[in-house]
Parts: sequence; structure tokens; C-alpha cells
Amino acid sequence: MATDLEHATSTIYSPLPDSDNGYHPPSSERRRPIALLSGIFLSMLLFSSLIALILNQNNQHDIDHVKSPPARPVSRGVSHGVSEKSNSQLLSSDMEAYPWTNAMLSWQRTGFHFQPPKNWMNDPNGPLYHMGWYHLFYQYNPDSAIWGNITWGHAISTDLINWYHLPFAMVPDQWYDINGVWTGSATILPDGRIVMLYTGDTNEEVQVQNLAYPANLSDPLLLDWIKYSDNPVMVPPPGIGTKDFRDPTTAWLGPNGKWRVAIGSKVNKTGITLVYETADFTSYALLDEVMHAVPGTGMWECVDFYPVSTTESNGLDTSVNGPSVKHVLKSSLDDDKNDYYALGTYDPISNKWTPDDPNLDVGIGLRVDYGKYYASKTFYDQNKQRRLLWGWIGETDSEAADILKGWASVQTIPREVVFDRKTGTNILQWPIKEVEKLRSKSWVYQKVLLEPGCLVPLDIGLATQLDIIATFDIKTQTIEEADAGYSCTTSGGSFSRGAFGPFGLVVLADETRTEQTPVYFYITKGSDGVVRTHFCADQTKSSTASDVTKLVYGSNVHVLEGESLSMRLLVDHSIVESFAQGGRTVITSRVYPTKAIYTSAKVFLFNNATGVSVTANVNVWNMDSARIDHFPLGQH
Repeated sequence: MATDLEHATSTIYSPLPDSDNGYHPPSSERRRPIALLSGIFLSMLLFSSLIALILNQNNQHDIDHVKSPPARPVSRGVSHGVSEKSNSQLLSSDMEAYPWTNAMLSWQRTGFHFQPPKNWMNDPNGPLYHMGWYHLFYQYNPDSAIWGNITWGHAISTDLINWYHLPFAMVPDQWYDINGVWTGSATILPDGRIVMLYTGDTNEEVQVQNLAYPANLSDPLLLDWIKYSDNPVMVPPPGIGTKDFRDPTTAWLGPNGKWRVAIGSKVNKTGITLVYETADFTSYALLDEVMHAVPGTGMWECVDFYPVSTTESNGLDTSVNGPSVKHVLKSSLDDDKNDYYALGTYDPISNKWTPDDPNLDVGIGLRVDYGKYYASKTFYDQNKQRRLLWGWIGETDSEAADILKGWASVQTIPREVVFDRKTGTNILQWPIKEVEKLRSKSWVYQKVLLEPGCLVPLDIGLATQLDIIATFDIKTQTIEEADAGYSCTTSGGSFSRGAFGPFGLVVLADETRTEQTPVYFYITKGSDGVVRTHFCADQTKSSTASDVTKLVYGSNVHVLEGESLSMRLLVDHSIVESFAQGGRTVITSRVYPTKAIYTSAKVFLFNNATGVSVTANVNVWNMDSARIDHFPLGQH
């Protein structure tokens, strides 16, 4: 192992013997104390809410004079050795709870994004395709809308849009995962067998890697899973902290015919990727050198590692390598809760991955998504020869509001991932083709002239579930030096005017735009003569609620010679997924309007630039809701 590991401060972990500490509780005892505490906490909050509702009904004439007590967010997850699962922006603040109504909270639930019927959800786990069904497993709390008691939820689909819920795949019921069945990945072997590796949090809160497999491979639903009798199969090695060893990747074949699995970790403040080798998925050897390390990036979790073709548009199996292949290395950074990736070359002989551009290395360069997005995971869809990407959309409201509405978090629409052959420096992400089956009524707006300061309403009726594709052309031959230091995240949002921006779309706006979520381009030119295009999503006026985080998201986006500026927006109630230039830059927004809901939600084109006119072409589709229901197991 590298010198850093030898001098790191940590302990060596040995699995506990099969004694009292290895007690395996029966199913009736599977609920841990955290589940009981979650239930008590939920009951108290619900009771308090009921009392408040009664008092509110009896004192309507005093409603303007009654102030809610400050909400006090609680940190969740960090003490257990995982990333923060509460809204970190609200943890240090005392804000007054917003008086949410049932109508407001009900509206937030999405129409065509995947989410369970109730309670907490986070990371997507082990996605795969088997016998005609796509399978999605996910981190789930069966007891509450807050993080805890992590169990593997399970859902299936034939098209990745309409879903059936199935019984839990795995629950925390063994000493090696009693504190949580955490993130894992699936590997489909050449003979069709399915191997699932996942992180378990032991009874001593040590992170270990475990093996599970289907009880009946001929079952298309994969209802029953068996945990390997000699789990754990990997434990933290010397030099690695017991809470810094998690989230195994899909395995790939090495040159010696053995399988390799990557796991995220850190040494002090250096984020690293460890690689283990195995012939049978039960016995593992840690390779001598880390596959990659980036100083200053902190703990790497939910690492993903996969090939992309530089010449073809199809996806690649995880084991593919060769001269026309780049490898994507992605990590979710525990320190800042964002997903970063880089393109590079993998040498299987030395087990080293090298970034194409060291200045765009993992954690310091490109992000998978510049909005509220984390713990993403890809899989190779052998059914349609494509690589698909899932991502967890967390909440940015208060935990108290999540408990009131009874659920928290959503999964993104699956995205197809390919190498951008035009730029050669990034991947492209695009919503899967299947989502277009939900398109219904459509509107087309052609050559809409947007002069400086212009705002144009789009009369499309109900505007809460939409698919929008828009292009923008600037009416100027030259761009003078302007706004050289501009950044989406530090700007004044869509109200900060410059010569060449902002311009774009406003969604989820009420009639007076008291609430609005603009998604827009902003063009700058520095003294170096380089023209840069910024793609931003402004949430600063997305809600009048006080207990909501409202940021401006965004980054630069490559725009090549001859290209129009283009964006695609998937609007689904409280979610807006925004794709610029065919998916070179992506932003996921989590918004909580109180006024711009139901029939009050509107869409506008706008140009807030001071020195340029823009011509827009827009296609808008209303989107039907997906069918998400429980599977009729009696008919299976």
C-alpha cells in the first residue's frame, strides 16, 4: 500500500467471532432502537401538528399574529459514518417553520419520477436488467420520512418509467449490517448469475462489504435474496478508518481473468479508490496500489467506474477496455455533497487510472450535475446496449416539513450516458427515450423575438408536468468584453443583468412572479478574448416559504461554433431537471412553491440582458403521470 496509508491514523478491524456479538435476531426483532426513536419522534411531531391545527381552526382571526416556534434541524448520518442526510444548509439556522397546507405539500409529490409511497429514500442501489424487468433497489427507511433503519427497497419496471413496488430485498438483520444495509452494486456474470455486493454497518458501527445473491435466479422478480453465510467478505484494511470504507462498485474483469471491485475511502484529506481482486466473490485480495487519489477532496463515497466508447454511441459493458475507450471515474464527495467525475485512461496491468486533464481531476473539475443531486450510480443495460445513470434528488426544505408530508427524496429520470465526441472532454447525459411516451398535448412557438427586458408568457394550460425543448439564437455578430468574472452561484441570479444575459425560461411561476424558477444562459467575455457560456438555475424566488434553501446553481457549458444555445427541461411538480447543449451540463433543482402550484403555475420566456436581442424556438409537451403501484404478487 502507498506510504500515506502506512502513516494514516486508524485501527485495524477484525470481524467479530460468531458469539454473543454475532447474534442474529429473528424478523420480529429487526427494528433497532433508531427505528423506535424515529417512530416516537414522528408521533410527537404528528401530535403537535394536530394540536396546532385544532388551535389554528379555533383562532383564525389571530392567524397573522401567531408565529411558529423556530425549527431546529438535527444532523443525521454523520455520527454513523455516512454523509449528512439532513439539509446541511439549514443545520446552523433557527428559522420559523412555514405554515404548510395539505394542498401545498400534496402538490410537491411528483407525477413521473420514481419514489416510494411514503417515508425516506436515498441512494439508488444495484440497478440491473433481468428476464424482461429493470430492477431498482434503493436506500429506504420503512418507519419514517427521516434517515435511519436503512433497508433495501425494491421496484421493477419494463420501461424505467412505470414501476411496481416489491417487498424489501434486504433488511438490517445480521450483526454485519444491523445498523444499515447501505449502498451496493450488482454484477451480472457471463453465465447469468447475479452478484450483489453492499456495505453493511455492523453492530460496532464498522463499515464492511457483504455478498448477497438471488435465491432463485429463474424468478424474473428476484423477490428473495440470500446473504452469504460467511459475510463480511471485505473489512477495512490497515490504515483505513472503520467508518471510511464503503460503497463497492460493479465488478469488472482484469487481465488475469479475476474480477476487480473499487471501494471509496480516504487517507487524512486525500480521497482514494481502493481496488480488490477476487475469483469467486467470496475471497478478496487488496491490490498493492490505490487506483487513484486526489489530495484535499476528502472521503470518496458511491464511487462509480465505467468505460465509454470514443467512437460509437452505444454503451459498454463494465469490463470493456481498449484503444477506443475512455474510463469515467466518479465519486460522491462527502465533504461538499456533490458528485464529480473525470475522463481518463485505465491501465489494467498497473491498476492505475490517469485523468486526461489533471486540472479536471475527480473532485476538482466536472460535476455530474450542478444542482441537488448525489450518490449517482450507472449500470450497463444489456437489453438496449446503453449505459444508464440513476441519481438521488434530496430535499432542500426542513425535516419538519418532510415529516408533515410523510416522504422525502426522489430519484431522477434515468439518463443515458455517452462520451461527447464533439468536445472530447466530457460526457453527455440525456433523459431516456422512454420518458417521451408520457408526452401528451403539445405547443410550438417559433421565432419568438425577445428584446432586452422582454418577458413572454406561454399559454400552455396546466404547467406542473412538462417536457420543454428550447433553442436561443443571439442577434449579434460580435460579443464585446463583458462580465469576465461572472459565476452562476455567486451572481444575483436571473435579476443580475448583463449585456449578454440572462435569457431563457421561467417555470413554476405564479401570475405576478412572486414565485418563479428561471433557467437561463448568461454569456461573458474576458480580457483573454474567450467567450464563455454559463448555464444557471435560479431558486432564490422559487418559494415564499422560509424553511427552504434557495440557491443559484450552474456552471459553464461548451458551445461549439455553429451551435444554437439549447436547453431541455423536465418539470415535474417540485423537481426541475435541466439539460444544456444536449446534456453537456445538467442541473437538478428541488423547489417548493406555495403559490405557483396547480393551475396557478405558469411558464414564461424571458430576456433580461441589456445589450442583445434573442430569438427563441420552443416545443412544450404536457406530461402524463407514470403508473407506479404495488405488484400484484398473488398473480405471480
